[in-house]
Amino acid sequence: MGKVIIAKQAAELIPDNCIIAAATQGLSGWPQDIGLAIGERFVQTGHPKNITLIHSSACGDHTNSLNGTSALAYEGLVRRLICAHTGTALRMSRLVSENKAECYLFPQGIFPQMYRSIAGGKPGVITKVGLHTFVDPRIEGGKSNDITTEDLVELMEIDGEEWLRYKNFAPDVAILRGTCCDENGNMTMDEEIAFLEQLAIASAVKNRGGIVICQVKYLASAGSLHPKSVKIPGELIDYIVLNNGTETHMQTQQTTFSPVFAGNIKMPIEKIATRPLDERKVIARRAATELRPKFLVNLGIGIPSEIATIVAEEGFAGEVTLTTEAGSFGGTPAFGLDFGACYNPSAIIENGAMFDLYDGGALDIAFLGMAQVDKYGDVNVSKLGSRLNGPGGFINISQNTRNVVFCGTFTDGASIHVDEGSIKILEEGRARKFADKVTQITFSGRYASQTGQNVHFITERCVFKLENQRLVIVEIAKGIDLKTQILDLMPFAPKVSPELKVMDTALYMKDWAGLDTVFR
Repeated sequence: MGKVIIAKQAAELIPDNCIIAAATQGLSGWPQDIGLAIGERFVQTGHPKNITLIHSSACGDHTNSLNGTSALAYEGLVRRLICAHTGTALRMSRLVSENKAECYLFPQGIFPQMYRSIAGGKPGVITKVGLHTFVDPRIEGGKSNDITTEDLVELMEIDGEEWLRYKNFAPDVAILRGTCCDENGNMTMDEEIAFLEQLAIASAVKNRGGIVICQVKYLASAGSLHPKSVKIPGELIDYIVLNNGTETHMQTQQTTFSPVFAGNIKMPIEKIATRPLDERKVIARRAATELRPKFLVNLGIGIPSEIATIVAEEGFAGEVTLTTEAGSFGGTPAFGLDFGACYNPSAIIENGAMFDLYDGGALDIAFLGMAQVDKYGDVNVSKLGSRLNGPGGFINISQNTRNVVFCGTFTDGASIHVDEGSIKILEEGRARKFADKVTQITFSGRYASQTGQNVHFITERCVFKLENQRLVIVEIAKGIDLKTQILDLMPFAPKVSPELKVMDTALYMKDWAGLDTVFR
């Protein structure tokens, strides 16, 4: 039992100026007991100080709590943050926004590939992912505040083509999480929603001579675990911390434990919650009509994630394969605060393998959110005013998928009534999503036009298509006035298709059955 320690002891192992790596998806993968203990030690002693924290996906619960990486959000504790998304950890995001910690925001798929690069002694991640977005060094280089100055991404030319190289970082400590360890440290992830990049992190840290600490719920006798259930071998794990309670070992941002999300049982598909008829459901329905039988699909967070429930509600859940960047194939991806989990998946793989597929163009279609869109078809989801989010897996997915559909309401905060067959704007939203120029380029419409991607933007009142670096209105909803409720609310003039169509009025009715023509 020499490997078993308490969280306080784990915190005392963290040296000043070190680089800590963690695997995250919401609150999944994050060892909250260890995080809290590190924060408490810093408050009491001032150590560890000046650490670099590296994690991939979002890690927080959208509140000012100490959950997720906010447990480490103290000025002086974290010197530098490198991640794909920090928007859900409000305390950490605020630390960065106030220039109290450096911050780099990179595409999520870079992280598992980076750890494999470190473990294998390779020269970083060389990829096209991020070209012409804010992580391109010709634009921002992923630097997210005024005090972040070092260049961690460089532009390269190989055989006459542009590539980006994300330089290796060098983690000293891994803080990971699983379900059970035996006394030798062999770790399972049976109750986790995904495997994430935990094995790659452990391999990278151990090959650098660092230490690996894992938080788990259970301790088993040495040699008692099935070898195929072990996801990280004990030789790569130095210390084990047993979890103190379910609230510090969350499966998702709101679920402590669900056997469905663990893949232990299947849920009857009709039990999956559906949403009432509103503008969000209208958008999700219209987006779903872009599906085709046997498509391999990714759904982003927000309205796109609700497409899964539309497909299930219409009775066609088995006609396409829905995937998540967390690593699930099939089933119905969860939405809202359970995003990242999946109901009834057919398979779950490591997210590094999933991003290899995404980066290589395996997806037939992707549905993603859109916080801000400009006249070129550039999209911003990573920086919203003073709020720092990050791209998550958005860049990997949007840049490498042949068909991309961006989904969102036309304005933010509008009061809308969905009537039988049409919609009425009762009060216009105060925040407008269409801008002359986006605040930050998370998706380059200009680059997409060059590479020949098929791109649509779907709102509750109209549909745009990207043509030659310009938005074209191709559909309009019944009950919407083109001039006053669309064109007058845009700071640029989109082209109006000479073949402008009326959106299917069935989209706005309680009973739809609109996927029958798609799948039958």
